[in-house]
Amino acid sequence: MEDLSKQISETILAVATNRGTCKSTCPSEIARILFPEDWRKHMKAIVDIAIDLQHQGKVLITQKGLPIDVDDIKGPIRIKIS
Repeated sequence: MEDLSKQISETILAVATNRGTCKSTCPSEIARILFPEDWRKHMKAIVDIAIDLQHQGKVLITQKGLPIDVDDIKGPIRIKIS
């Protein structure tokens, strides 16, 4: 699982970095890149790792373009490089 977490983390950072600071990515895009056949079942892990990356100051999680409290996520989120 540690290798999988590292792979998810690296993919989130790579996609977010490629988008730049003005654009964001959806967690489902990360899931589809890594797990094209069964991406939905990996969504929780991807969001959890994105939250961890935000706590580390590496990404910013937003809703409707605004930063949110990651301890109280309701609805769809976006991830961008910080």
